[in-house]
Amino acid sequence: MKRPTSAKTKLAARSIGENIATWRRLYGLTSQELADKANVSRATISRLENGDPSASLETFLNACRALQTLDAVVDATDPYQTDLGRARADRALPKRVRSKR
Repeated sequence: MKRPTSAKTKLAARSIGENIATWRRLYGLTSQELADKANVSRATISRLENGDPSASLETFLNACRALQTLDAVVDATDPYQTDLGRARADRALPKRVRSKR
């Protein structure tokens, strides 16, 4: 059974979708043109822009690539760009982390 999507995740998906739509408009692209560049259907771009959290990561990344924001997204998720990541950069990270039960 699928777990319900949290309110915070829904809000983030909506904000990201609005950002994608704004980038598309800044570039003067129609949703069909973005869909073509991202190799997805116009309906899929619509789902992404409307904040559907079930839109795939691949769809999101393809849209970011088409909108020339992919590098910024990758950088935003780089743990070594944070204070915590830089502080722990010299420590060897474990290959896996087990639950502390």
